[in-house]
Amino acid sequence: MILVAVVAELLEEYTEVVSRVVEHMVNQRRFPRRLRLLILANLPFAPSTSPIPPPRLLLPPPTPLLGVAL
Repeated sequence: MILVAVVAELLEEYTEVVSRVVEHMVNQRRFPRRLRLLILANLPFAPSTSPIPPPRLLLPPPTPLLGVAL
């Protein structure tokens, strides 16, 4: 059981390092934006930078309901 725990820890560290290397390569090279976002979104660990917010929909602001009793 100890060997399994050690191997799991090594694989976790290895995956994190590979994830950071891929993130660095994607950010340094020219990739289409959609492909870059797809790659970064599917990395097993969260990126070191803040996540990209979802696009906002262009909707008019909500109008207050005047004269409505609750």
